[in-house]
Amino acid sequence: MNHAILISIILLLSSLASIQAADAPAGLPPKETVAQRDSRLAWWHEAKFGMFIHWGLYSLAAGEWKGGYYSGIGEWIMYKARIPIAEYEQLAARFNPVKFDAEAWAQLAQDAGMKYLILTSKHHDGFAMFGSKADAFNIVDATPFKRDPVRELAAACAKRGIKFGVYYSQAQDWAAPGGAIWKGQHEADPVYEVPQWDPKQKGDFDTYFNSKALPQVRELLSNYGPIAVVWFDTPLGVMNVERASKLEKLVRGLQPDCLVSGRLSRDFKSDYDSSGDNEIPDLSRAGAWETPATLNDTWGFKKNDHHWKTSDNVIFKLVDIVSKGGNYLLNIGPDGAGVVPQPSQDTLRGVGRWLKVNGEAIYGAGRTPFGEEFGVVPKSQPEKKSRVEKQWRCEVCGANQKRPSTFEPLTHWRCTTQPGKLFIHIFDWPEDGKFQLSAVKDKVVKAYLLADPKRAALKVTQTEAGVSIALPAKAPDPIASVLCLETK
Repeated sequence: MNHAILISIILLLSSLASIQAADAPAGLPPKETVAQRDSRLAWWHEAKFGMFIHWGLYSLAAGEWKGGYYSGIGEWIMYKARIPIAEYEQLAARFNPVKFDAEAWAQLAQDAGMKYLILTSKHHDGFAMFGSKADAFNIVDATPFKRDPVRELAAACAKRGIKFGVYYSQAQDWAAPGGAIWKGQHEADPVYEVPQWDPKQKGDFDTYFNSKALPQVRELLSNYGPIAVVWFDTPLGVMNVERASKLEKLVRGLQPDCLVSGRLSRDFKSDYDSSGDNEIPDLSRAGAWETPATLNDTWGFKKNDHHWKTSDNVIFKLVDIVSKGGNYLLNIGPDGAGVVPQPSQDTLRGVGRWLKVNGEAIYGAGRTPFGEEFGVVPKSQPEKKSRVEKQWRCEVCGANQKRPSTFEPLTHWRCTTQPGKLFIHIFDWPEDGKFQLSAVKDKVVKAYLLADPKRAALKVTQTEAGVSIALPAKAPDPIASVLCLETK
């Protein structure tokens, strides 16, 4: 090759590389292609339904400390009661969850129809639920239990084809010097003040981050086989682009296919967005997003919280979220002995029975092509239609919150899609024996109920005004019957 031509090619390639690097924000790796990100997210979009598990020393406290019962979520007991580190460490000396059974937990997830499972490997209290050489405050070294739940659950999930992930609190750590601590309010101002209650908490954040957070995430990604998701949480004002980039590069370097959740940093684009806790958008949303949610009012176990969601409630939320384009990550909070509360088990297995019949309308399903089924802004208050939507960012989770100021939800039906199919999830069976849809663009060639083993064709009447399907007098499912419309 001509020497001058070769030099020109080298200069051109160097210029292109510089342009690509310039396109990436400071501190971030060069942009990946849409195809690369889509490939990494493919299994997640197919899964739709996952299990979250909040379990740790706080599960033993169960919402109480020194005779006082504290309001709020159970895993925040150290913060709520302002427990000194030395006193909180005494929980570890008593933590011996001999009833923990990784096989049973993974089987519960499978029975519920969940396709992935995420365990809290370290929550804000700083206690690691795995054997860590980076910090001795962990379940193997600091408790009489001595076992590694992360290792056991990873193996149990692998047996069942369930994707396994870990939650890791990257910014907040109430037991490590320099670890961040939430200041107790929502605001967009990144200025951060730490309300410490123990002198041992004082220290430099970067020292904590480099000596504990980064090494522990490295351990999780190096010692437990494939990790499907690292679910980071509460970035606060300290998880800037530079620090977030270090964690993102660590994940990509060790496990390129591992997903990074939306709460890594407020200013950092992750693989998918995490809505606020228990937040379901009013309308359909594009992109990759999930709703993390509780089965009662807490994430970590609290012995006095019996406000359990029922199977029909969870099924509606699952369908609602999938029809809007999201995933549903539903939490269980085992107690200090390692037992999953029976109401949680009953609810989840009820959902699983429904999914065995109707899973085709959930797994890998797309969002609705309609939208009117979600609800309306009241016509009686027209001046509120033009209001700018209320927007705020959660200081704890880092998620954008956005919702209309007024909205009247409807719950009669929802629609999910597969290529050539519309799945109509009917929650209120029509008394007149007909289900009607307007604005169906394609010709409906067949209609049937997923609960019908024979999938017998139902009578379809289609005009320019819409489609009408004649239904049986009685709903085949008392919670949600799924009508499939095959289209040409």
